[in-house]
Amino acid sequence: MAKRQFRMLPRRIAGVDAVEAATRHSFPRHTHDQFGIGLVHQGAQKSLSGRGLVEAERGDVITVNPGEVHDGTPIGDAGRSWRMLYLDPAIVQTAISDISEGGRRICEFADPVIRNAALAARFRELFAIATTSEGSDATVRWDELVLMLFAEAMQVIPRDARKVPKSIATARGLIDDDPLAAITLADLARESSLSRFQLVRGFAKATGLTPHAYLVQRRIDIVRRLIAEGTPLAEAAIAGGFADQSHMTRVFVRTFGVSPGAYVAALG
Repeated sequence: MAKRQFRMLPRRIAGVDAVEAATRHSFPRHTHDQFGIGLVHQGAQKSLSGRGLVEAERGDVITVNPGEVHDGTPIGDAGRSWRMLYLDPAIVQTAISDISEGGRRICEFADPVIRNAALAARFRELFAIATTSEGSDATVRWDELVLMLFAEAMQVIPRDARKVPKSIATARGLIDDDPLAAITLADLARESSLSRFQLVRGFAKATGLTPHAYLVQRRIDIVRRLIAEGTPLAEAAIAGGFADQSHMTRVFVRTFGVSPGAYVAALG
């Protein structure tokens, strides 16, 4: 198995990205701004997710929620392979609204690893539709599967779940409000009424990322969305706050496993 082999498949459903991977690569901590659900086909991996340290092996369904910090390391020398679907939050929220009969619920995937043969089979069919099927019949079946899968795999999140300290929430909010602003660690510490060291330590404990890593993640999320909207790569790099396209490309590959060019090709 090659150390890193990723393939972004052509996008057939708006707001849904499909990825195939076979790799021995270890991912650093990162996040996605989409919901992710996939299936391990070969090998196994361990990861530290926002829901604890977990291991996933062949046949396991794996999930990630938007903004959830996670990493991934293969177990053994053979690496592992998986398929993933990444869905824009709007798709998930529409499904949850249907499931809850119009209720405004905050939901997320309940577990980072799910051992459920029926759910795995449902995902296989969902992935096949997302990557190969077209036409109204496929659309109807896609909608059915999405509703059934989310109803089974997601849970309602209390409003105060995973609440971070007010000081850290203030710093995070400053970054979220304008990820492109020229903000310093001293600025964040001052607004949070913390020392710089207290901020770095507290931010990493509460979010899983340092302030700088969180800022870079928010910027690469902007880049991904701009590219998906058709923005040229060089313009997306500048608009996302990166020094140049090369820097943006390195961060993009490290986060998503594929190059920006491969992502553009998959969009069609």
